Amino acid sequence: MDQPQTINADVLVIGSGLAGCIAAMTAADLGRQVVLVTRSAKIQSGSSAWAQGGIVFKGEGDSRQCLKDDIINASGGHSYEPAVDQLCNMGPELVERWLLDRLKVPFSKSEQGAYSKTAEAAHSVPRILYAADHTGKTITQKLVEGVVAHENVTVMTDLTAVELLTTNHHSLDLNDTYEPARCFGARFWQREDQKIVAICAEHTILATGGLGQLFLHTTNPRESRGDGIAMAYRAGARCVNLEYIQFHPTKLYHDKERFLVSEAVRGEGGELVDGSGTPFMKRFHELGSLAPRDVVARAIHQVMLEQSAKCVYLDIRHKDEVWLKERFPSIWSHLESIGINMSTDLIPVVPAAHYAIGGVAVDLNGKTSLARLYAVGETACTGVHGANRLASTSLLECLVWGYLAGQKAGDNDTRLGFPEFTPWRYESGNIDPALVAQDWQTLRNIMWNYVGLVRTPHRLARAEKMLRELLLEVEEFYKKATLSDSVMGLRHGIQTALAVTLSAAKAKVSRGSHYVVK
Repeated sequence: MDQPQTINADVLVIGSGLAGCIAAMTAADLGRQVVLVTRSAKIQSGSSAWAQGGIVFKGEGDSRQCLKDDIINASGGHSYEPAVDQLCNMGPELVERWLLDRLKVPFSKSEQGAYSKTAEAAHSVPRILYAADHTGKTITQKLVEGVVAHENVTVMTDLTAVELLTTNHHSLDLNDTYEPARCFGARFWQREDQKIVAICAEHTILATGGLGQLFLHTTNPRESRGDGIAMAYRAGARCVNLEYIQFHPTKLYHDKERFLVSEAVRGEGGELVDGSGTPFMKRFHELGSLAPRDVVARAIHQVMLEQSAKCVYLDIRHKDEVWLKERFPSIWSHLESIGINMSTDLIPVVPAAHYAIGGVAVDLNGKTSLARLYAVGETACTGVHGANRLASTSLLECLVWGYLAGQKAGDNDTRLGFPEFTPWRYESGNIDPALVAQDWQTLRNIMWNYVGLVRTPHRLARAEKMLRELLLEVEEFYKKATLSDSVMGLRHGIQTALAVTLSAAKAKVSRGSHYVVK
């Protein structure tokens, strides 16, 4: 292997979803040289592009207080109020300035030319902007155009993040032992050239997304392995609320499909029913099928147990075919491809790991406890979502904290420079892909069965023991094996899974999406 390459930048952004792209463009607008790195072969990646529902804006008769109340009510009363205030105060204005005016995102409109708005679970009024049923994809397409066109942004694809560079772990200057630790970039594995690349930066912004791929059933894309959380955790950054994993109630139940049936289907009148076609949600919550997600997911779980059923069903057959095709073109097309007609057939659904509510702890500007390191989007925990996320607030949170982190990093003129740091040490042992595949399967089964929708102290204790053993094995394997994306992803995934399990075991009281049966 050649000597590792080193690249210097003012700001390093790891991840190219909504939060990462907004952060990169904001810092670049301030004249900073930004390097945006993504693990995928294309810039457009991550969960943002998969968001079907929409992004919170403002509705008729709406107010900041009304939105705030809805967020806190859905959160199990566990939201961080200053963060919620910031989201409610800044969010709609940033949607207007960035998405409507600057990027000109083509959200759906009525025949009269006004922006269409819908309601989703636990929202008091219709306040959610959407672009048919592919809102995230529409927004991120426009963001990618903006990033590519920006003269101060350099995009690097096909790079897997290996570790954060920090003065306490990597600096060769012994005096750094006595100074507060800071982050000065990260190391990456360049998959095409099979090389390690170090990118040193005055400011580093983690925007690596969630961790759904740690579970057997998930709505998340392949990138969502918890890479950013694992790296921050190892580097010593504070992580909080990791026990709160939101399970989406309505993933399509199909042998080979992991397709999300948007909550907007229930927002438009879809009812959850059992195998006999009987609605059941009123048993569990006064809002019925529009109850908060954690309530709905557990209700489905309970009905499946009671009836020994493999799934429940979503019924929107009261809407005609023309309307359904126009409102939900992607969902309609996907279901039709596997023989389901939304206007005449029930849609089989099950809960699946969907959103990591906790993450790397950040302040109101996205700053972590480790100097010069920021975290935004699903990687971060701002405190907005508390114990349970209100639908369609995640994209808004990405926009607000992505903007603020980019602004803060871009505004800071203080240059600390980069220390000489430890060289990369590597081995070149053969990798048995069967072992990697088996370890991934083991990890996902442990998380689904023991750290899933319903938890018990005994299950969590067993998960911790199994994950610790697995982590020790993989750490030894990692030190000796030739680097690959799959090996590094497995290492990141097990580290994050263990952190989630430990956090869940400490949280003795059920709250929101963390549900413990004693």
